[in-house]
Amino acid sequence: MDTNPGGALTPRGGENRKTQIVVVGGGAGGLELVRRLGAKFGRKSHDIILVDKNPSHIWKPLLHEVAAGSLDANLDEVGYRGHCHKWGYRFFKGALSGIDREQRVIHLAPVLDDDGSELISSHTIRYDYLVLAVGSISNDFGVNGVKDHAIYLDSREQADKFRTKLLNHCLRVSRTMSVDPGADATVKVAIVGGGATGVELAAELYNAAGALKHYGLEVFDESRLKVTLLEAGERILPALPERLSQAAHEELERLGVEVRVQTQVIKARKGLLLTRDDDAIRANLIVWAAGVKGAEFLTTLGLETNRNNQILVRETMQTLDDDRVFALGDCCSYTPQGAERPIPPRAQAAHQMADTVFTNLKRAMANEKRARNGKPLKALKPFIYHDNGSLVSLSRFSTVGSLMGNLVGGSMAVEGRLARLIYTSLYSMHLLAIHGWLKGLSLMAIGRVNRIVRPKLKLH
Repeated sequence: MDTNPGGALTPRGGENRKTQIVVVGGGAGGLELVRRLGAKFGRKSHDIILVDKNPSHIWKPLLHEVAAGSLDANLDEVGYRGHCHKWGYRFFKGALSGIDREQRVIHLAPVLDDDGSELISSHTIRYDYLVLAVGSISNDFGVNGVKDHAIYLDSREQADKFRTKLLNHCLRVSRTMSVDPGADATVKVAIVGGGATGVELAAELYNAAGALKHYGLEVFDESRLKVTLLEAGERILPALPERLSQAAHEELERLGVEVRVQTQVIKARKGLLLTRDDDAIRANLIVWAAGVKGAEFLTTLGLETNRNNQILVRETMQTLDDDRVFALGDCCSYTPQGAERPIPPRAQAAHQMADTVFTNLKRAMANEKRARNGKPLKALKPFIYHDNGSLVSLSRFSTVGSLMGNLVGGSMAVEGRLARLIYTSLYSMHLLAIHGWLKGLSLMAIGRVNRIVRPKLKLH
């Protein structure tokens, strides 16, 4: 570990060299962190660097809307190059392939063109402090065939892929109905996982199906869409109170979703899911949303991880192996003292972790100066998770959730318009976190106008 006996981090290089902070991953937590670091320190004495394999950011909780075509990611994405120019950090496109903690450098894999040709060769970036915020990927739990025959919703590219396939199937059914109005043609979608992503996608699909008849598919409507939602547990939305879970279950069934709980998928084939009860569920499209884990490469970085490939961190968000390496969001795991389970992988957790890391980076850099001047060091801030509850949107049909889950005495259940208002405010808070007040408020206003003037569905 790169520390001295007094607990202060040892500087490397001359005192006039810029302090370089590298953040890998431009998700909700990572992008908020570099924005705040850039705004705080600027470029004079610090070099804040964001590394991401994608050129732009889109809020992950919105990917189900992108998949259904209800949200145009081209209008809601944040380009890193434009964002970094405004907020005083630098952006490098690339994927993390390794860390040399002795030399304090990260290794980036080559950047390839669409045809496989090399655009940027593999290279290294030095750091004084490193923050890993690479998010998570879907956990298929080793179920046979899932990787080959199911679609995940971990990225915009995957959401776009699903939308394209969905529209193609809808077009095929519409054409069949035009030729033979009596044909029994349907689009069958199977969604594995009754958490927030699976439930929200199921509802959003019916919202999209109802609008397709206004966009050239005149004979297509909701009755031609058959969605099956499969959950291995006793109920969907286990994070919510049972009453709200049941309300969401009933609302989905009113829409036409077949909700099957206590149904464990053991094998996936092309257009087919097999369950432990020997049922065979046929589907044109299979979506896997049954859980998340850290990416496999996290286990190769020389940092301690758990069985879900998540990096283990202390209460300061520093890794167990190196005080100069922090981790936040879904890619890390932190279990508070006395707690039975780690902090859940939620956007609100990533936001709160980013705030703690921001504070602790400031204190760690201040401690370097204090150590050089023989002054006492400041303790780093411990991360304390505040559970603000959970909200699940059933598209325009309903919203359910619980608020203030951290309060003594339980949580407050909310439904209907109030829940919908609070749900939409979550994205507004995200905009403020990554853009600041002025641009954030402007984007909120533009978003309201866009909902009126732009098409309800993205069909290309």
